[in-house]
Amino acid sequence: MSETAAPAQASPTQEADITSALGRRSIVLVGMMGAGKSTIGRRLAVRLQLPFTDADTEIETAHRMTIPEIFQNYGEPYFRDGEARVIARILEGRPVVLATGGGAFMREETRNRIRDRAVSIWLKADVDIIMKRVRRRADRPLLQTEDPVATVSRLLEAREPVYQTADLTILSRDVPHDRIVDECIDALRARLCAGSPSAQPATDGINVTP
Repeated sequence: MSETAAPAQASPTQEADITSALGRRSIVLVGMMGAGKSTIGRRLAVRLQLPFTDADTEIETAHRMTIPEIFQNYGEPYFRDGEARVIARILEGRPVVLATGGGAFMREETRNRIRDRAVSIWLKADVDIIMKRVRRRADRPLLQTEDPVATVSRLLEAREPVYQTADLTILSRDVPHDRIVDECIDALRARLCAGSPSAQPATDGINVTP
């Protein structure tokens, strides 16, 4: 279920330019667990006056069970198939800010849909940041291993080359959330509103994929 965003409080012209340039496209946040996709996504949606949707929440609602329960009862391949269907359905609807699960972007079919119907932002986080944020949570099926740090390192090694194909990259780090959101706004403006005044971002946490 999408969450209706509250009215934006700052830079209304800048945000309006971005949403106008988006047209019917959504914004999709990709990256590892613990990167902050849901937290940043909600705040970004407020700024852009778009609904926010969390793919994992949609999957849990559709199945009437938690993601760990889906993994346990049906296995990861079943979950990934359902995840792809949910993301496809969301992207067929009205524009939203969508937070995806860590493995969603690894499926080529899903990447193609995101490329065609959205602007993707990779929230890039290193192992230390990820572990700091997720080590106390028990709802991460892929981290139910004897060595979660090694598991995260292995996942990062496999996934980062794919995450790098996202349209934009924002470094997720221990700074105020609103600073990360500002960097997302700057990067979106630079990509979508080229030629407008102050269209180039002036922060160090941003990378725009050509």
